[in-house]
Amino acid sequence: MNVGKSIAKLRISSGLSQQALADLLFVDRSLVSKWESGDRRPDFGMIGRIAGVFNVDADVIADKNDLIFAELLECVPEGVDLPENELTAATERFLRTLDPRDARIFLKRYYFLKTPKEIGAETGLRPGTVRRILSETRAVYREFLKEAVQ
Repeated sequence: MNVGKSIAKLRISSGLSQQALADLLFVDRSLVSKWESGDRRPDFGMIGRIAGVFNVDADVIADKNDLIFAELLECVPEGVDLPENELTAATERFLRTLDPRDARIFLKRYYFLKTPKEIGAETGLRPGTVRRILSETRAVYREFLKEAVQ
């Protein structure tokens, strides 16, 4: 499912400009443009807000699991095609290198498929803090995988 095309189709069929949608979501118009072109992808929380604007279910725009797995796949170095068992083993080694809190957050997101808001509620962290930890952990994971395949 192409998230950007879904957003554009809903926006156009509703007669909204990119600026009008951006205003309703309290974001910059350039961000809406990037979503629609595929240069950026809204997180599932934002997809929920977009769905609310158009009065549709969030699954009309994107599948939650697809978004979560896409985040994780961005960590695999370009051109690398690791067999599943090797990727699993590398991921297990990576998780053992993390601070226990960060490892739990990583697992809650990518194994249990929880949102940053849900993880925040469980850990006592703000969703923004959870997103930052996940972003930083993905960057470390990306580097870990680069070294693992060499």
